[in-house]
Parts: sequence; C-alpha cells; structure tokens
Amino acid sequence: MPRAIFYILLLLVALSLIPVAAIYKSRHAGKARPRIQIVYDMDQQVKFKNQAENPFFADGRAMRHQPAGTVARGALDADEAFIGNRQGDARAALQAADRVVEATYAYPYQNHAPMEPMNATALWTSERCEVWCPTQNGEAALTAAAEAAGLPASQCEVYKIHLGGGFGRRGAFHDFVTQAVTIAKQLPGTPVKLLWTREEDMQHGHYHPITKAKMTGALDGNGDLKGLHVRISGQSILASVRREWMTDGKDPVAFQGMAPDGDHAISYTVPNLLVEHAMRNPPVPPGFWRGVNINQNAIYLECFMDELAHAAGKDPLEFRRTLMAKHPKALAVLNAVAEKAGWGKPAPAGAHRGLAVCKTFASYVAACAEVSVDASGKLKIHRIVAATDPGYAVNPQQIEAQVEGSFVYGLSALLYGECTVKDGAVQQANFDDYPSMLIYDMPEVEVIIMPSGGFWGGIGEPTIAVAAPAVLNAIHAATGKRVRQLPLSKADLLRS
Repeated sequence: MPRAIFYILLLLVALSLIPVAAIYKSRHAGKARPRIQIVYDMDQQVKFKNQAENPFFADGRAMRHQPAGTVARGALDADEAFIGNRQGDARAALQAADRVVEATYAYPYQNHAPMEPMNATALWTSERCEVWCPTQNGEAALTAAAEAAGLPASQCEVYKIHLGGGFGRRGAFHDFVTQAVTIAKQLPGTPVKLLWTREEDMQHGHYHPITKAKMTGALDGNGDLKGLHVRISGQSILASVRREWMTDGKDPVAFQGMAPDGDHAISYTVPNLLVEHAMRNPPVPPGFWRGVNINQNAIYLECFMDELAHAAGKDPLEFRRTLMAKHPKALAVLNAVAEKAGWGKPAPAGAHRGLAVCKTFASYVAACAEVSVDASGKLKIHRIVAATDPGYAVNPQQIEAQVEGSFVYGLSALLYGECTVKDGAVQQANFDDYPSMLIYDMPEVEVIIMPSGGFWGGIGEPTIAVAAPAVLNAIHAATGKRVRQLPLSKADLLRS
C-alpha cells in the first residue's frame, strides 16, 4: 500500500473516533451538578416579591438591605431623596398651577438573555493559568482569573473570543470565569470547559434594575409647562457594582436623560424642575444592561411629555418644540424624524404615530413610531424612523446596523421583558417564558445619521432608549390608552 494512502486511512480512522469521544463525554456532562444538594440561606430574599406585589417601592417602608449612604426611608412620596436636577421651585409651581397632571410608571427586572449562555474554558497549573472566554472586558476577566487562580496577573492569560451577546452581562461580571478557574484548580493541567445551561443563565443574572417613577406636571392657563417634579424610586446599579463611582451616597447614573448637563442632559428647559431618586435596594442583584437607566427614564419622561401635551390640548411635537429652544441639537433630530415620518400628514389607514427624543451617552437621538392596533387589541409595529447625531460618523453603515440592532433589543424588552421573583428566585428560566422579538414582529427601521461635529457620542446604546416611548405614545394615539407598566404583552390594548 502506498505510504500516502496509508496515512490518509490512518487520519480517517482517527477522525472517526472524535465523535465517539465527544458523545461519550457529552453523556457525562452535567451529570454531577444535579446531584449536588444545595441549601440556600434565603433570609430576606424569600420575603421579597414582585414589584407589583411589594409596597416597598410605593410607600415609606424600607428594607434592611440598604447600603451605607443611602436614604433611610421613603420612596415615591417620602421626604428624603437624592436630587439629580433642580431648577427654580417645582413644588411652588405645582401649588400655583391651573392644572396638575400626575402619572406613575413602572419598569420591571429584565435579563440580558444573550443567545450564548455564560461560559469559559480554563487551564490551571501551579505556575500558570489560561482562560478562553467571551468577554466585554478583558482586564476584568483577567482580574477574576488571577484571583480565582491564586496567581499574580503576570502568570495568567485571558484569550478574548467572539461572544454571542453581552449587553453588559459580560462586562462588569465574570462569575463564570471565577467558576471555571475554581473547577480547573481541582484538575491541574487539564482544560476544563464550563457552559451554563440556559436556565442557570436566566436565573443567575445581574438584572436590569427595577424602578418606579411618579411624574407630576404643572400647566398654566395657556397649557404651557411651568413645573415638573420627577420622583424615581428603585435600585441603584452603582450601589451594588461600582460604589466608588457614587457621590456622597448618590448614584449619578440614576438620572440619565434628566441630568442638568453633560452626556445625559435633559432635552427640555422647564422653568421649575425637580428630579429626585429615592434609592431602594432589594436583594436581587442589578447590573448594567444595554442603555442602563436611560431605558426607563426615557419612557418616564417622554411618555409623560405626551400626557402633558394631550392634557394641554396641544400637538405632541409642538408641545416639545416650545421647551427645546435652548436644545438645538436635540430639536434637530426630533424635527428630522417628524419630517421623514410625515408627522402632521395622514398616516396609512389604521396606523398612528408617536414621538420620543433624548440625549444620552453624549448623542442626540429621536424616533417616530408608526403602529396599528386591531379590534382584538393586537399590536403591529409597522415602521420606526430614527435619527441620531453622534457628533461624528466614521462608519455610517455600522451606525445604521447598531441603530437597527438596538431597536431589536429595546422592542424585545418593551414587548416581553419581565423577570418576576417568587420565594427568593427568578421565575423565568428559558425563552418560552422570556421571549425575544421575532423577525416577523420587527418593524421597518429608517435611520437618519446627522453628525453635527464637535463631540464624540455613543451609537449602540443611545437609540435603544427612544424605541419604547415612541411606540407607547403611538399606542395611545391608536387606542386612547396609556400603558405605564411593562411588558406590553400583559397590557390590554383594546380601544377605550
């Protein structure tokens, strides 16, 4: 037999054994974990229930899981709260108002839910530790690996591989790296691949924080907004994840989209404004989730702006414009989506439109959504026009892709995203009870890129914020109903 043919046959035999070995190993994978009997110390966790059931966020009661430096009591109506933005005297304006408009909104826990569950491969010896993992933060992964390995960072190596979704879960948290290295230490010199199950990934996350907001606006006799009081109640991400970023106990990130200035400044000038955060930190671990706090804050502010406009008997676009004279870049993106979407002109039969605008991560973004709701209350999002001014546009095609992708994530959260807590544990376990948006449900997205220069803004996170409030405002135009608590899948959208 020729030598070449012999080696080819030998290679084929060797390759044929690989699936057998893989099947053998896969039959044993995951067998040990179910045999481990874990006893949890539930303590306060078992007493904590869902947002809708727990009065903790709505009244003056607090839990003992308060980090140092937070307020001691109160929530939506309590005396104490951290102030994030104050102009004039909002409470006096409310007292003198011809009409006071009030609404309370709520945002649930949400999971990052990447398609690829948490995983890592680790190889440990007494001299060196190597880790292969999908991560958004290689330095943090290296720190986690070194600590778990008991070795200096100079003797550790982390190889970043392509990730199947991160959205913040693989940025500040590397518990999966710690776990993989800890296991590998028990098998020196043997590579250990750790892959969480979908259920483990879903129920052991660091969740988008739970919050509520009480919005109170003061209108004068002409329907002009003279005062606005925003009281946010809920979790602080920084109190759990980055305490060193806090200022005198205050979480500045909680005020995204409502700050007096900076990368997350409010897009309106209100003569009397008060924005507060009554921090409440229940035991469910929070985390940075794509867009962070601008996701709920944009809903609170932009949906309430729509409510104020309707209470004043004014067009939502014109009502906003009167408050945005000193915010020309924000006004420019708002005008751009309104013009392209055909605001003020008849919409297609059965369709209705809604607007939203904000500044976040230094970029100015706006959206106009076009939706319909049929006689049975079924929602269809037909079209979203989105505009973004990130300062500079280096790669317009990439910007367009990021905007479109952010809407997939933002609309999935709007339609379906809710994690509920029972007996100290998250109830949702897989995509059957925590679904994501399907291609069939995805609207057409028209992206307007309008860089004005002079600054560098974000792309992937800012536009996620305006999708939900634009759709919610369009739903009100279609049905006359205000949806103030997510997800939409639980809302009754039958016309009022």
